[in-house]
Amino acid sequence: MKPEIIFENESFVAVNKPSGLLSVPDRMGKEVSLKHILKEKYGNIFTVHRLDKDTSGLIVFAKTEEAHKELSQRFEGRDVQKFYLGLVNGMMLHSEGSVDAAIMEHPGKPGFMVTHQKGKASLTDYTVLETFRLYSWVQFQIHTGRTHQIRVHMKHIGHSIVCDELYGDAKPILLSSFKRNFKLSKQAEEETPILARLALHSWKLSFELNGETFNLEAEVPKDLRALLQQLRKWKG
Repeated sequence: MKPEIIFENESFVAVNKPSGLLSVPDRMGKEVSLKHILKEKYGNIFTVHRLDKDTSGLIVFAKTEEAHKELSQRFEGRDVQKFYLGLVNGMMLHSEGSVDAAIMEHPGKPGFMVTHQKGKASLTDYTVLETFRLYSWVQFQIHTGRTHQIRVHMKHIGHSIVCDELYGDAKPILLSSFKRNFKLSKQAEEETPILARLALHSWKLSFELNGETFNLEAEVPKDLRALLQQLRKWKG
């Protein structure tokens, strides 16, 4: 669960967050969060934006109140280019497109978001990078920063993110699901999943701060790379 520092200066720190680590403390405050880890290293640290616990990748925290104010304004507006990578269920009909569907919290399910005309404007662009028999590897650009935006929009068009327990099918990906003639080793009682977490990664951020442009990128983590390698191998 060790976060990797991608870039830092006197104003902010950019981190590659592992999947399974909270960005900021939750209401219970019992789990360790990335913000807690950074506070131990830097002292004062300020939340600019968040990633879901199971989403891996690039996240930025401010080091000063001034940087926090400016970065927060940029992230809340449309002044930051935000790109994600993810694996979705099924082969998508169009190689690229946009989902323009307002999002709001479900009135009877706290923390569960839905598309609804009374919600806040939400826009996601997508480009299919690779297709497999059961899945598609997709690049997303979000122009708004709604809670669970990509996950909700992908559910909305019928291609939920792989292993999404809230908006899709939480079942882990097993090699036996797409490798022909798969045989379990004699030593194993049951098959170990190739992936058992949300297949979504915060990949690139681009923004200006104090007259300087920053283009940041977080490498796709090992678990997603290993899954893609297997999908490519057995694509035929």
